[in-house]
Amino acid sequence: MPIESGDGSSRLWQLLASEDAESALWSDLLLPELEREQELAFSPLGAGPLALGIETIYEGYLVHYGRSRLFAATEPNLALLLGDRLYARGLVHVSQFGDVEAVTDLATLLELCARLQAESKPGDGALWAAGIASLGSGKIKAEGDTFLRSGDSEPLLRLAEESAGAVPVERALAVHARRFS
Repeated sequence: MPIESGDGSSRLWQLLASEDAESALWSDLLLPELEREQELAFSPLGAGPLALGIETIYEGYLVHYGRSRLFAATEPNLALLLGDRLYARGLVHVSQFGDVEAVTDLATLLELCARLQAESKPGDGALWAAGIASLGSGKIKAEGDTFLRSGDSEPLLRLAEESAGAVPVERALAVHARRFS
């Protein structure tokens, strides 16, 4: 179900939280509604109809590496399974639009971020911003590989700002930083 930019984010959060409601594990790990932090991160930089998929994938990333907005997965094995499930669900949402390039870019983004995390290097916010802002263009592969070699995030940030604007990128990076503080 597409989420258009005019719909507001409350419907997105309702869909994301209820996505696997039949699973006891999902329900057990889902935070009570009043404890959920429903703040969009990178989806405002990408195409509106892909917002649910983007935020679902990003939530999986937060479960793996940061502080989740919707789930309390403190046991490492459960966090790994939940994060992978969120990745898969998000990719399914994006693939429903038939944009193979967007799915490829998201898979590349996750691979680049996993490599960055494995090496304990900073800069994942710049990868996310550039990857989502340029979704479907194929640019994240070359730019991300260059970043991993050089450690210079400026080209990634320029790519994101050229595609989405400086203010939205700055906002997305601030939201991201709060999830890792």
